[in-house]
Amino acid sequence: MEKALTLYELNCMVAETIDATLARSYWVEAELSEVRENRGHCYMELIEKDGNGNVPVARASAKCWRNVWSVIMPYFVRITGQQVHSGMKLMLQVHAQFHPQYGFSWIVDDINPEFTMGDMMRKRQEIVRRLKEEGVFDLQKELRLPMFASRIAVISSETAAGYGDFCNQLETNEYGFKFHIELFQTVMQGGQVEPGIISALDRINGREEEFDAVVIIRGGGATADLSGFDTLELAENVANFPLPVITGIGHERDESVLDMVAFLRVKTPTAAASFLIDQLAATLARVENAQRTLAEGVRRKLETEKMRLRHFGSHIPVLFSLVRTKQEARLDALFHRLAERMGESLHRSAFHLDALMQQALPPLHLRLSEASHRLEMLDQRVRLLDPSLLLKRGYSITLHNGRAVRSAGELKVGDVITTRFAEGEIESKVDSLR
Repeated sequence: MEKALTLYELNCMVAETIDATLARSYWVEAELSEVRENRGHCYMELIEKDGNGNVPVARASAKCWRNVWSVIMPYFVRITGQQVHSGMKLMLQVHAQFHPQYGFSWIVDDINPEFTMGDMMRKRQEIVRRLKEEGVFDLQKELRLPMFASRIAVISSETAAGYGDFCNQLETNEYGFKFHIELFQTVMQGGQVEPGIISALDRINGREEEFDAVVIIRGGGATADLSGFDTLELAENVANFPLPVITGIGHERDESVLDMVAFLRVKTPTAAASFLIDQLAATLARVENAQRTLAEGVRRKLETEKMRLRHFGSHIPVLFSLVRTKQEARLDALFHRLAERMGESLHRSAFHLDALMQQALPPLHLRLSEASHRLEMLDQRVRLLDPSLLLKRGYSITLHNGRAVRSAGELKVGDVITTRFAEGEIESKVDSLR
């Protein structure tokens, strides 16, 4: 029976075989599924997915030792503007290593940043193509910044130096303009960029009427971890936002997709502040120019009207004389017409009165005659009823207390009565009644 090898002996044989057969380095394209740093070393998990980009068809571990990582990583960040992160595609130069104690791994000797730049560019181009197909790529460019834009919603990290610079520039502007700035705090680096900015936009959208524009600023410093600004969902949110969005992410590399779809892209937060100040300054200049134009127009109009008044004033005496003569002649004519019409009216009225008198006299004469005859008859009746005539005929009148006595029943024994005759009267006392 053949003697068995120890595991260490077997692993040493594998290590020798690999060293002999895979002695050189290889360039390989792979996607990072995991990446972490520990004590200056970088540990990666590499995968390759199938044609649909969903199922891994190959997987391997890779390591980059501190002495190499400290050199290639700064260069990679400077070229790409990003740190390596999960989901990023890399072209790595690796060589095989099998350690009897730790097993097999690929050792990274170099990383080609141009390959990653190309992949990033391809992704950006794909996102841009999608946005254009959806018809939203230029929507922000169709918006208009209000002339008096001063209510600004800022999406940034509160501790970012760029945010402080932005606020300071607006507050100390040479024109003394007053800006209302409200910060919507979010993370501006790493994997939380996209959800953080989208959440801030949602909050601003709920208060759309309170703001004139949105400024997204990242601040200065390192330009790493900018991949969060190159996502389709974030670009769609910004492109469809109802307010103008100004980006000042603070990097010099190619534009991010966020920059492309924004209303305006500036390089730094202070440049964004300068743009807002310049906008208000331009508005102020327009207002002052309009004020001068209006004042000059009013002045010219007043001068014209003064000349017209002087012209009219010089003609007023002559015109007044003509008007007075004309009006006097008109009044004379009206007076004569009025006098003639009054005479005609009086003549017609007198004729009418005469006619009425002629019609009224016969009935009046008749009424007067009848009334006179009636008065004569009444006078005769009054004379016939005169008590003095009866007394002259031999009649007398008996009075008691000044009233004529018509019946003995009106008297009682002892009453004093007066008997009046045609000539004189006597008094007597009633002794008895029958």
